Amino acid sequence: MAHSRRILTAELLSIGTEITVGETRDTNAGELARSLTGLGVSVARILAVPDDLGVVTAAFASALEQADLVVSTGGLGPTPDDLTRESIAAVVAEEPAVDPDLEEWLRRLWSRRGMPFPEMNLKQAWLIPSATALPNDNGTAPGWWVDRPDGRIVVALPGPPREMRPIWTDQVVSRLRERGAGADTAHRTFRLAGIGESQLADLLGEELLRATNPIVATYARADAVDVRVSATGGGDSTGGPSAADLVDEAARHVLGIVGPYVWAEGDTTWAEAIGEALESHGWTLACVEVGTGGSLATLLGDRPWLVFTESLAPDAPGASAHADSDADADADADADTRIEGADTEAVPGLEALARRAMSVGGADVGVAVRARPRGDDTAVSVVVVRPDGVHRERRLVFLGGANGRSRSALTAAAIVLARVRAG
Repeated sequence: MAHSRRILTAELLSIGTEITVGETRDTNAGELARSLTGLGVSVARILAVPDDLGVVTAAFASALEQADLVVSTGGLGPTPDDLTRESIAAVVAEEPAVDPDLEEWLRRLWSRRGMPFPEMNLKQAWLIPSATALPNDNGTAPGWWVDRPDGRIVVALPGPPREMRPIWTDQVVSRLRERGAGADTAHRTFRLAGIGESQLADLLGEELLRATNPIVATYARADAVDVRVSATGGGDSTGGPSAADLVDEAARHVLGIVGPYVWAEGDTTWAEAIGEALESHGWTLACVEVGTGGSLATLLGDRPWLVFTESLAPDAPGASAHADSDADADADADADTRIEGADTEAVPGLEALARRAMSVGGADVGVAVRARPRGDDTAVSVVVVRPDGVHRERRLVFLGGANGRSRSALTAAAIVLARVRAG
């Protein structure tokens, strides 16, 4: 069947009462949206619906009116409240029937285990005339690929991620590419530290942030503030610039504004960036934390180059014995700004802790972090000991408590990364 419709837009349906009542977290929609965006397909809407035939049917009908592609997850089980097949059949006005090949496959799954086949499971062998089965090697619920006469597509996938993911990656994506799905798109993401999203937006300016192609958008993440630059190219039909060219030009402009805050690109994590910097020197790292609840070690995770970690409570003997000289740090500094410049004042207690951690772990680089309440915010002291010297900084980070501790870890990670890269 020849199709002239280009697959440029999509809607995602997450089906299951367990999602709408909050018992199950929907991770499928995010994964599918990222994958589709990478293909150049714009996701217009993500909708979660309960196991209600009328609601699910209406959701499919609405999505097929608006989008070129509808992808659903969930509702393909054998029980009466699994209603995805019935809903699609109702929308396309086709009658489902048991497919002999699927029935044979299902019965074989049970017979090889020496178990009687539950007749209820025959529902999972249903097909409608316009549907093609998508084999499921990790479960008993095949997916559906449904071609509509107008060139639109419905893809129904099982809900469990371990079943959904391989069907999507191994079967659906390749078919979409064969259909020429997607526009000419490109994007770059810059990861920033030391600046809040509102400050970042102010730097970039309203005109840049309101532009439609390329699009420059800011996102406050748990571990960074991101700037994403994306564009859609003119393509061969218009002779306009490519998406990559548009993104490259806009990215140069963005970097000219926020370059000093950028520490990585894409989805790079702090652990990946610090690990790459350490490995370029053949160095290992040891860290000791006071009053952070081990937030820095948690951020970095289990890495071969992180050879020693220690977390001390502020009043622990090991911490108080190495009390440093930052108790009178300026309490009026702006949040996320430096209280005192690097190397301007000795912090002998933290340096001693860093050097002890290096000795115990046999590390090349040591970092010691201390977090203290400072009004409603958190004062952070960081000492980084490298083979060729010592770097000291103090900063005040926004908020206290758990938020302050996590921000203290991010501040320490940024300082460690900068000092290791400086070598």
